[in-house]
Amino acid sequence: MSESRTYDVTIKSFNKKGQGVTKYRRDDWEGKGKNLRLTVPRTIPGEVVRVNVPNAMNRKSAFVTPEKIIEKDENRIEAPCKYFDICGGCQWQHFDYNAQLKTKENAVRMHIKNQGFDESIIQPIIGAENEWRYRNKMEFTFGSNGELGLHEMDNFRNIIDLDSCLIAGVETEKVMNIVSEWAKQSGIKTYNKDTKEGILRYLMVRESQHTGEVMCAIFAADDPEPYEEEINQLLKTLVSEVENIESITWSKNTDLADMTQSERTVVLHGRDYIHDEMYGFNYRLWFDTFFQTNPRQAEKLVDLAIEFAKPTKDQSMIDLFCGVGTFSLPFATRVKRLAGIEIVETSIESAKQNAEENDIANTYFLAKDARRGIDEVLENWGRPDVIMLDPPRSGAGGKVMRRIGRLQTDRVVYVSCNPETFAKDITWLRDFGYELKIVQPVDLFPHTVHVELVALLERKPI
Repeated sequence: MSESRTYDVTIKSFNKKGQGVTKYRRDDWEGKGKNLRLTVPRTIPGEVVRVNVPNAMNRKSAFVTPEKIIEKDENRIEAPCKYFDICGGCQWQHFDYNAQLKTKENAVRMHIKNQGFDESIIQPIIGAENEWRYRNKMEFTFGSNGELGLHEMDNFRNIIDLDSCLIAGVETEKVMNIVSEWAKQSGIKTYNKDTKEGILRYLMVRESQHTGEVMCAIFAADDPEPYEEEINQLLKTLVSEVENIESITWSKNTDLADMTQSERTVVLHGRDYIHDEMYGFNYRLWFDTFFQTNPRQAEKLVDLAIEFAKPTKDQSMIDLFCGVGTFSLPFATRVKRLAGIEIVETSIESAKQNAEENDIANTYFLAKDARRGIDEVLENWGRPDVIMLDPPRSGAGGKVMRRIGRLQTDRVVYVSCNPETFAKDITWLRDFGYELKIVQPVDLFPHTVHVELVALLERKPI
């Protein structure tokens, strides 16, 4: 292995993960120039940083942390979290929040422009009211040596043993610390991904910002019964120290996949769900319910979607990728009838229950993929007046977008958590006579690279 080399490099841009990237032109031993691609986290484009690259002459790329910031960007600030340099939870705590917003807005502009749309219709980004403590759900992992926390930056096998997390709620942080201390004292082994041995795997905490109710969900490789004595001690501590803890569950999960899923769930305290609220509607949330992670900021998405769609009481509407009805319920009170389509059956069952509990009777929820769901609605109702979609990060895809285009509704409202896939998706609607009228970026996740948006497309008059 050749020796390591130290280089002073200028950071050129952010990558998709919000990490600084650059290329360094270096000469090898034959005197030939070659590019060394460097990923340097915790840096800002334009900064000059010193890095040490192991085996520098024999590699084309490297992930390295900066040894020294030689020339700092004016927007660099001191990160408030003591784990920021190693934890993978946030990417931009070192980056002034207003500069974060501008960077996110520019990313939306770039993706829109790259697909041939007029970027002048993009509105200034709406920032978050709360930069910190904004998440209502956190998933922590038990490490093989008893740690409980988040994954190390760019090293999925290492777990950072946390005692604080500034984007989590206060009660969430308290639950994390109680469970962490209990796990270390209980003698129950934590799970080892390599040997597939051990019991404790994950901790999920939900904390409603509206009702105050708290959920603690533990995921383990065994049933809870063999550990009754240890679990009772945990329950005693949680119930006495965490106000409004309404759900404590233990889920058996022996699947090799690194996911919070359940083969059998046992309620240890309270019930298996908590109540939350968004946009004035009540929701039941189970451990596997998809719900907006920053609900207060997400209410702005609902406001914008309603403003763009202009729903009226004589219209019918389809809400694609409707989940548990986050957008469906507010829209249902403004239209004649609404069909929600979602492929995840448990989400559809939750949506039906949420509509019933909120006394909404004009909804029709289907557990189908988007295209088949649209076909069923057409058979029963005919062509809808408004289409709204909120697909996953991967986007809706060309087949779904073409199906939407053939409907020829006057308005299509698209809510996106990925500007890149959004921009690709809407290109399909151009061929069906739709024009992109407005794009409004919204920040739901401060100190991360993620950005949401709400967009309106209108069919051009023939």
